[in-house]
Amino acid sequence: MARYRLRFLLQEFDLPLGTTIIGRSLDCHLTIEDPLVSRQHARIVIDSTGAFVDDMGSRNGVKVDGMAIKGSTRLVDGVRLRIGTQDFLFCSVDVSGRAHSKTTGVLRLCASCRMPYPREAPSCPNCEATEQTDEDTLTGAGSSEAQHAWSAQLLLEALERALALGRLSDAERILRRATAQVEDVIAAGGEVDRAALAALAVRASTTTLASNDPTWALWVLDIYRRTTQIPPAEVVERLAEVASKHSGLVLGGLTALLEHLGARARRSSQQSIEALARLEQVRRLLVGGDADGPRDASHPPHGIANRRG
Repeated sequence: MARYRLRFLLQEFDLPLGTTIIGRSLDCHLTIEDPLVSRQHARIVIDSTGAFVDDMGSRNGVKVDGMAIKGSTRLVDGVRLRIGTQDFLFCSVDVSGRAHSKTTGVLRLCASCRMPYPREAPSCPNCEATEQTDEDTLTGAGSSEAQHAWSAQLLLEALERALALGRLSDAERILRRATAQVEDVIAAGGEVDRAALAALAVRASTTTLASNDPTWALWVLDIYRRTTQIPPAEVVERLAEVASKHSGLVLGGLTALLEHLGARARRSSQQSIEALARLEQVRRLLVGGDADGPRDASHPPHGIANRRG
């Protein structure tokens, strides 16, 4: 029986017997970080009679050799498959070449030349650019704010899905990317979006609760301190849950945050004042019953850089 692959640039993906799902979701066999690609965009089925592709109800359709498909379409050696803005070459291969291919992968889209390349690569192998395409693919807008917003949205959606499926290793991998993006904004002198940070903080704290690793909650406390933002109620309550499990480790970061934000309380909204009061309540409970042992509150939380590196 013949074997088949999808080829792009210097990468090849083996198409095993059965079904291969291609889309933007991390649940797909081949994930493409392109906003024109639907979560589950196309399905390739390999059976004893050959290879076939179906459009899974995507927004932008699937094309084979430039023609939009309707229903299941047979694939033959050498045809070009277009999904979103990506062009793949479908080909038959010898079994002996199988060791050089992969059955799963994640692609990102270069913002400069718009060629796909593996997400693990540090830069586009075609033009050596380091930025992937995001919001400007949809709207033509090229502002960095729009790009960050779209990229953050994709990461948050992927993180939510990974947590819902209980895939902690995937969640932590996505968190490393998302927190690094926040750090890049701060390093560039930009302002971190409050709503996006709150959504990320809730999921980061949820990851700590699921993995029993306080690293991510410590990052949340530290990033709110460094950005001088008062965490909203939903973040505070999730941090309170973390504090009940990791009291000694959380105490230092929580105290540093409260000391830094103390001066803002007088000119904050009622919701922010209530959030600060709740954080202070949590801190007092930790001081009264520190299960993990004492910690010097004058020092910021440690272990973040190593975990995120």
